[in-house]
Amino acid sequence: MTFDKEILFPIDSRINQKGNLEIGGCDMVDLVGKFGTPLYLFDEHTIRSKCKEFVRDFTKVYPNTQIAYASKAYINPTLARIFNDEGLGLDVVSGGELAVAQAVNFPPEKIYFHGNNKSYQELEQAVDYGIGRVVVDNFYEINLLNNLAKQKGVKQPILIRISPSVDPHTHSHTTTGVLDSKFGFAIETGDAEKAVKECLSASNLSLMGLHFHLGSPIFEMEPYETALDVVLSFAAKFKKDGLEIKDISPGGGFAIGYHMDELPPIISDYAEIIANSIKKNCSFLGIEEPRLIIEPGRSIIGRAGVAIYSVGAIKEIKDIRKYVSLDGGMGDNIRPALYEARYDAVVINKMNERPTELVTLAGKFCESGDILVKDIFLPKLESGDLIAIPASGAYNYSMASNYNLAPRPPVIMLQKGHPKLIRERESYQDMMAQDIP
Repeated sequence: MTFDKEILFPIDSRINQKGNLEIGGCDMVDLVGKFGTPLYLFDEHTIRSKCKEFVRDFTKVYPNTQIAYASKAYINPTLARIFNDEGLGLDVVSGGELAVAQAVNFPPEKIYFHGNNKSYQELEQAVDYGIGRVVVDNFYEINLLNNLAKQKGVKQPILIRISPSVDPHTHSHTTTGVLDSKFGFAIETGDAEKAVKECLSASNLSLMGLHFHLGSPIFEMEPYETALDVVLSFAAKFKKDGLEIKDISPGGGFAIGYHMDELPPIISDYAEIIANSIKKNCSFLGIEEPRLIIEPGRSIIGRAGVAIYSVGAIKEIKDIRKYVSLDGGMGDNIRPALYEARYDAVVINKMNERPTELVTLAGKFCESGDILVKDIFLPKLESGDLIAIPASGAYNYSMASNYNLAPRPPVIMLQKGHPKLIRERESYQDMMAQDIP
């Protein structure tokens, strides 16, 4: 049986005959009985379907496209293998994310290394592995990487991260393509022009193209079109200097649905506006159409992930609010506290019951701001009920912490209805393993 919030959950989510939430043929109440709560699960079918959708929709309108999964949304060895199976590349932002790729022998030529302050050790790790592109972000990095590549006797392919000063109208903490940002070289200050010239003259760097990232999540089409107009027009000015744009990347930032009153555009809409803008600009400017590199993270993994909690204490303040406390919170999902992110929720074991009360789902951490879902109508709740929060695959676990020395939850991958543990629940001993008495 379908339910009204099905579109927020992984593909093949439904209400089963017991009145419980079922995902990919697996009863979530049974899953909790086996693994406990809090618990994170990913549905492999949904992940692979989103990978295929991106490849299909972008290559249909722009055949020379490489989809690179943005690892910062969440990565581990199991996921890296899936992305490699599906023909995707990887966008990494740290030596740790690169180490995951190395652990599964991910093809180095399909890896793109981002970041505004890469260390010497991280750049050396990347160069030694032979990654496809380092996306340089500042003048310090240009010099550091060029010297490193010279010592290694290689010519490292790079992209330059440009700031086109285009506002994508998302949260200020996740807006990255405007002038006042720590990322990239701004066009309007002249830094971008200076960076292009420095990279073209660098002895051991090979400038392959330009990159920009506007922010996330972006629900509008216009910012991509505007930014591509700006960046490609900028690039054309350096044709006489020897700049041949082999790659262009507008990053990612594609939105997903977190709640029913704000659903995202479909992937093909993003693909069409980006492809048409590149074709139009290249034709007008007289430059060859470059390879397009797209870096979706949340839009591939977000819907595939679900966070599951148990209800504990319930506190009602008459005429003000009813707090329902869960056994997780900002330690495993800091997004509501950090970004004012909004989520939806269902009661796993009461899927056929109608919502009758307005509650706030609070976390267990020692902060007043530890609220997962504020003011949501749910069936009458009791201690021991099970709550599922959809669209939890991106940035929840990757930003998880041990605040209050709470162990991070386990991660389950649903594979054709069979749950597979891909990350164990942390123990107290795990958290103390690096401490020195």
